[in-house]
Amino acid sequence: MILSEVMEEMNSPQNRMLQEVSSPAISAPPFQLHHSPSLTRSPFPKMPKSPFTARVLTPIASPMKKAITSLQGYLEDVAHFTKLNPQDDWLPITESRNGNVYYSAFHTLSSGIGAQALLLPLAFTALGWTWGISILSLVFVWQLYTLWVLIQLHESQPGIRYSRYLRLSMAAFGEKLGKILALFPIMYLSGGTCVALIMIGGASMKLFFHVVCANTCKINTLSTVEWYLVFTCGAIIIAQLPNLNSIAGVSLVGAITAIGYCSIIWILSINKGRPEGVSYEPLKAKSGSIARIYSVLNAIGVIAFAFRGHNLVLEIQGTMPSSPQKPSRKAMWTGVKFAYLAIGMCLFPLAVGGYWAYGDLIPAHQGMLSALYRYHMHDTSKALLGLTSLLVVINSLSSFQIYAMPVFDNFEFRYTSSKNGPCPRWVRSGLRVLFGCLAFFISVAFPFLPSLAGLIGGIALPITLVYPCLMWIIIKKPRRYSTMWLINGVLWVSGIILSVLIVAAAIWSIVAIGIPVHFFKPE
Repeated sequence: MILSEVMEEMNSPQNRMLQEVSSPAISAPPFQLHHSPSLTRSPFPKMPKSPFTARVLTPIASPMKKAITSLQGYLEDVAHFTKLNPQDDWLPITESRNGNVYYSAFHTLSSGIGAQALLLPLAFTALGWTWGISILSLVFVWQLYTLWVLIQLHESQPGIRYSRYLRLSMAAFGEKLGKILALFPIMYLSGGTCVALIMIGGASMKLFFHVVCANTCKINTLSTVEWYLVFTCGAIIIAQLPNLNSIAGVSLVGAITAIGYCSIIWILSINKGRPEGVSYEPLKAKSGSIARIYSVLNAIGVIAFAFRGHNLVLEIQGTMPSSPQKPSRKAMWTGVKFAYLAIGMCLFPLAVGGYWAYGDLIPAHQGMLSALYRYHMHDTSKALLGLTSLLVVINSLSSFQIYAMPVFDNFEFRYTSSKNGPCPRWVRSGLRVLFGCLAFFISVAFPFLPSLAGLIGGIALPITLVYPCLMWIIIKKPRRYSTMWLINGVLWVSGIILSVLIVAAAIWSIVAIGIPVHFFKPE
């Protein structure tokens, strides 16, 4: 009788309610749960040991202990991984966090390979075989390492996710210095790449029309400016997709088309043979050794320009969910490894095969696509040439979306900060149309921008090769003279020196050799 009365009393609703209210385990902050006295003592008063005591406490204490342990683990997960800024839910990069390893591979591949890779054989004309392959391999490994560094730094502090390159830069260097160092290069890379894509895509549309309809269609071809406008309209229409995760399919199409046209170009170039008079001797600068050094540095800038996408890797990772058991860095790194395996299989054959096929005859400031049309248009089927141009157009439209996303995100950040609310749909659409029109205007006003590949590569070099190494030292604080301290220290110092030299060489080349400067006259 006594035992049954005790059991009924302890299982009564009033007693259970008092236990839940009086227990402080839930109200304790997550970081204090490991040290909370409430988890180390029973909620019941101490009782003398007896057979009755053990039998009475066991049925209730065991489930309660499991519940508290489960709740503790949940609160730790929430405290460590979900301290997100509510404003992130309104911005196009982070409003959707259902990305996965496939999305990361698609976005990385689409942003990491493009028409700039077609300029790689041009760098070999100044470097030659040995130095060209060596420097290309070195830069490939270097930038792949800095990608790994950025992925690790994405969640370098408990409870914080750096889902934008600019935020990580501000956390490492301070708010003011971080903006100064990173804001202009990031916006320059994003906006400048979109401008270059309008030029490449518009010119490829014109080539496609010329190949397919040159002698059969009775329609007058559009001017270059009009083709730029057609491409921009198509890019603006696709840009109405709301966020970064929503363009995963677009990035997949961009990745497939990039691999397609890169493979077609280098395979055709090798299969069709070399033009007469091909030479593989590095071009000798006429002005002496100083000019030779500057031409080599300019070629290194072209190689550095071929590797892009570091200003997007944190944004791509920010679209992925994360938990202690499955942190986003694991899935992100898996996707990056797959993407860069495909990128390497495209870039190295393009550089080596293109230089073998054309040598010093490759058109200056243009690259493999122009060389293919110049030397093999008469002995290559129109269908294959037209397909190549069409793939370039589709890839340019796809790449435009992912490179424009940081600009869209920055525009909407300004709006949501002032209004303290999400962008209406009409405002979001208007901002994207405005950016497309601005990029179109710049592409028409400054058609000589592709000739500045070396200068652009030098300016973008710190984002790719320098800042990640320095941010690792500042945020992770490795022990002085340890392996990671030495590796990152040597790389960031070397990157700074190389960047300064490349920018100086590009400026010297522009001043000494000159480039065809013509405003509002795209060819």
